[in-house]
Formats: sequence, structure tokens, C-alpha cells
Amino acid sequence: MSDPVPGGGARPIVRWAGGKTWLVPHLPSLLPRAGFRAYHEPFLGGGSVFLAIGHRGPAYLSDLNAELIDAYCRVRDDPEGVIEALRAHRNTEEEYYRVRSAVPLDPLARAARFIFLNRTSFNGIYRVNLEGHYNVPYGGRSKRFLDPENLRDVAARLQGASLQCADFDCVRLHLQPKDLVFLDPPYTVSHSDNGFIKYNSRLFSLDDQRRLSELLDFVRDRGAYYLMTNAAHPTIASLFEKGDRRLELKRRSLVGGRSANRGEVLEYVFTNVGADG
Repeated sequence: MSDPVPGGGARPIVRWAGGKTWLVPHLPSLLPRAGFRAYHEPFLGGGSVFLAIGHRGPAYLSDLNAELIDAYCRVRDDPEGVIEALRAHRNTEEEYYRVRSAVPLDPLARAARFIFLNRTSFNGIYRVNLEGHYNVPYGGRSKRFLDPENLRDVAARLQGASLQCADFDCVRLHLQPKDLVFLDPPYTVSHSDNGFIKYNSRLFSLDDQRRLSELLDFVRDRGAYYLMTNAAHPTIASLFEKGDRRLELKRRSLVGGRSANRGEVLEYVFTNVGADG
């Protein structure tokens, strides 16, 4: 069983909209006290929770973003190759658009391209046009995009992890009793008071939320643990009411540009990990 106290040490290598770094300080009170067997995360994104927990057992990580998963696979399997490929880039506007317009064939170069563009783009957004081409503008960030030691730490955490591009329902394939499933579906809490469901229908629809609720039923019936973040919206509260714990946590809003009004927003955390779990 895994040690339930966070202590991974590694930090995310990509910036990801909706990232859960803010949740990390709350993890000690949300994880099973007796530990858990395997870890599952089907909306991987930046992987901040996985990295913070520092799980030493089996891990099943997935996401629908194929470029993200490919980059993680290259980091896991050849971190030094990814580091060398990243060192070939420079954080300038000219370099950014040159890299954005190129599509390298080499897997290491593609991984480095993905990480470089993510770290130097505007607000860390991942967006493609109708032709499937990445079209986020340059962010003008002065911070470095390569931290070799942290990338090596992330690679070490990924050793032995299963990585796949898949729908979140893939959790059903490997789930065993006493496993932990962390779920962070796409949502926009800044719209929680004015049409969250309608606004988000193309990103993660209400039908997707219903399928996610059915997956939680499967997790509970299997005798496994779940921990899920979701929008603080009445429809979500009703859909995921299962007699388990529902917490309301505030975080600082990171939506918008430099001049945006970044106040506090509310998010729900659902879990079947009890006080004695």
C-alpha cells in the first residue's frame, strides 16, 4: 500500500489550464489514511496531484491529449534526450513561431516542441485550429522553460507508470479494491453562476458528466477510493450526490490575462474517503 502522505518532490513540467497545484496542501486530509494499492488518473494534464503524492506502486495515467501523453512517454523513457532537445531552443518570439510552425518527425524533438511551446505560450493554453494545428500566441514570459533536474525527477516518478491516450472510462480496465482514482474533468468554474453547462458543452458535456457519475458508481462498487474535483454548480452537486463527502474549497482564479480580475472561486471536491479511511 502506498504512503498516503504527499511527498513527491517533483513539479509539473507543463502549465495546464485548471491545474490542481492549489489542491496539494489539502491532500493529507483527503487521502486514505491506510494508504492505497494503485493510483489512477484519467485526466492527467500537468499531473500535479500525482507528482505531489509520490506514489510508489502501480500507476495508470491517461489523457485524451495525444501530444501530452507522447511527451510524457518520451520524458519517462529518455529524459536526457528530451533535455538535450529542449536546450536547442531559445525563449524568443522569433524562435517560438518558428517552432510552432514546424512539425518534427523525431519523437524526442516532438516532445521538446510540446514542452517548449507550452512553457512559453500565452497562459499555458492548449488550443488547436480546425486543421489541428497549435495556434496559441507567444506569451513573452521571461521564466526559463527548462529545469533539467525537475524533468529528471518527473521521469523518475513516471518509471513503471502506464501512460495512454484514452477516454476516462479506461479506469475500469485495471481498477482493483483499495485503489485510488483521482478525477479532474475539464470545467470552467468562472462560469458557475451563468450557464456553466451550456458554456462547457463542447469541452466536457453534461452527458460526459453523467458518464463520469456512472464511473464513480463503478469505483464505489469495486471497493476502491475516488477523489474528484468539479465545478461548484447546482447541477454538479445533484449529479454526484452519492452520500459521500462533498467539500467546498476556494482557490485563487487564474483565468484571464495580466489585467483580469483574479478573485477567489469555489470548487467542489467529492470523495468516498471518510474520516477513518
